[in-house]
Amino acid sequence: MRETRFSSEVGMDAPVVDSHAHIFLRDMPISRDAWTQIDYAFTAEQLLATMDAHGVHFGVISGISISGFYNDYMIRQLRQHRRLRGTAIVPPTVDLYTLEQMHADGIVGIRLQLARAEQLPDFRSDAYRMLFRRVRDLGWHVHIAIEGPVLRTVLEPLLEAGVKVVIDHMGHPDPADPLACDGMAAMLQAVDTGHGWVKLSGGFRLSGTDSWRDPGADLDSIAARVAQELLVRVGPDRLLWGSDAPFVGYESRVTYARVLESFRQWVPDPLVRAEISRTALKLYFP
Repeated sequence: MRETRFSSEVGMDAPVVDSHAHIFLRDMPISRDAWTQIDYAFTAEQLLATMDAHGVHFGVISGISISGFYNDYMIRQLRQHRRLRGTAIVPPTVDLYTLEQMHADGIVGIRLQLARAEQLPDFRSDAYRMLFRRVRDLGWHVHIAIEGPVLRTVLEPLLEAGVKVVIDHMGHPDPADPLACDGMAAMLQAVDTGHGWVKLSGGFRLSGTDSWRDPGADLDSIAARVAQELLVRVGPDRLLWGSDAPFVGYESRVTYARVLESFRQWVPDPLVRAEISRTALKLYFP
């Protein structure tokens, strides 16, 4: 494990773990239902250099949905860079031996990338119940990305299965009423079971897909309100921080320095930020 190089411009209270980032090559396969096309690469080396420049040591790679079940590049990089862990996107029929090898390579969970899905799978089917049991046996978690209005529908079968659940991007609450919507309530109830965690990540995405197309859109106010509510209602022992680098769809408006500054504004107490780092270390790097 190589030594981290801390930038002189960054305080030593930077997050220890970036719990949500993506890596990819320009020529990776793209699934037919991909929500966007990417015409550039963001490699593991680029991510690690960015983390080093900002004083962040460990990273967790989220499986990238536009490539479907192609986890190959991520897994090869996890083998090479032991500072990294990952969550893989897998079919429900994946076998135990494949999952065990992924575990040895640095995979710590599976990702259900359900945002923008027109129809949800049956998570109480035999295949998914088997998958969730294997996830549970491996000590992994299920990492969910879905819009808040349908979050409860996914959380209920997962919690029935007894798996650990990590909810992406503050649960994507309804931007019209983020603090009182059913998605927020479902997320808080999941955390109360003792099996749920929430990522303070992707705040710039919370105002909805229209903001992606509007260069002048407010990318900050909803995230600030939701983060403050989560800090009070959930607490640092169930919160994680993630950059969502390289900010797909927002590359011209969001930087790593910007998301770090947002985190400091959401959680101004450095001792509380340190506790969030400890939470991430316990979950991803036990």
